[in-house]
Amino acid sequence: QVQLVESGGGLAQAGGSLRLSCAASGRTLSILTMGWFRQAPGKEREFVAAISRGGGSTYYADFVKGRFTISRDNAKNTVYLQMNSLKPEDTAVYYCAGSSTLGVTTTSRYGYWGQGTPVTVSS
Repeated sequence: QVQLVESGGGLAQAGGSLRLSCAASGRTLSILTMGWFRQAPGKEREFVAAISRGGGSTYYADFVKGRFTISRDNAKNTVYLQMNSLKPEDTAVYYCAGSSTLGVTTTSRYGYWGQGTPVTVSS
């Protein structure tokens, strides 16, 4: 089993920044891709960013390219999502997820999920 715990969410103003963290524990060697997803009220959960186990490959949704950066510290078993130039439409609950498949960006390919951390961006 793999446990994922997110932190770092909160309130930010438009144009501001937040950094989310996701600490992984358990059988983390089985995880080839770590991803961030988000779900706004009344909307489906959507892909935000993902990173390979070694950190050499990253993937982003078009709507966050140039604003968000995913990274990882394998010594700490932690994945980060640096969010800059935040917009009100970035308001959502952000979820960390792990997949045993490399390079996936669809929700159904992720078998491990954190509890989510809320992000609210005010205008």
